[in-house]
Amino acid sequence: MVMSQQATRNILGVIGNIISFGLFLSPVPTFVRIIKRKAVEDFSPIPYLATVLNCMFWVFYGLPIVHPNSLLVVTINGIGLILEAIYLVIFLVYAPRQGRLKVSKILAAEVSFMTVVVVVVLLTAHTHEKRSLIVGILCIIFGTCMYASPLSVMKMVIETKSVQYMPFTLSLASFLNGAVWTSYAFLPFDINLVIPNGLGALFGLAQLILYACYYKSTPKAGTKAEVELPTASHF
Repeated sequence: MVMSQQATRNILGVIGNIISFGLFLSPVPTFVRIIKRKAVEDFSPIPYLATVLNCMFWVFYGLPIVHPNSLLVVTINGIGLILEAIYLVIFLVYAPRQGRLKVSKILAAEVSFMTVVVVVVLLTAHTHEKRSLIVGILCIIFGTCMYASPLSVMKMVIETKSVQYMPFTLSLASFLNGAVWTSYAFLPFDINLVIPNGLGALFGLAQLILYACYYKSTPKAGTKAEVELPTASHF
């Protein structure tokens, strides 16, 4: 019996949810360290602020009023949004006053921007096709930026000839995440999902190739490197 396209799509979506959930949880050790030390030190909240905005757009995109039959896109990005919000709350608790003000202003700007987008889309675009197009373009822009952000880490690997700051498991998960969601986007074809996730799979593959090239030349350190790669997303 041949599996239907919708069944295959649902299976890929569930697998994508599981992998993406793992990626969203990857910053947990960083925040556990912040709580233990009661200080954010040199920790940057920017990747998580960016992921919050990215998740908000994908949740909106997956809603039935914008792009029907995309429940699995909504679920994982809704979970991601909650987790990123928790991370930022922890940052706000332990950050100095200046850091709290900066994060609060950026969050306020993101919520305001998202509110404007929602209102404009719902009031001016009256079909699923038009709404999907407008929101989809924004998702492509922000999703592509999220997936391109590891380029700086890849540059560091090439310059230092060391993969110390690019964990294999995170690179593999990023590749699998992009590959699964790209496959999902072909059932049926959804250009708004294909572009950012296709790029994500390519960047993930590039990281794995770099890992294979520079693993042997990496100094064996006594402690593990702590890396902050974007959690993103996705989907």
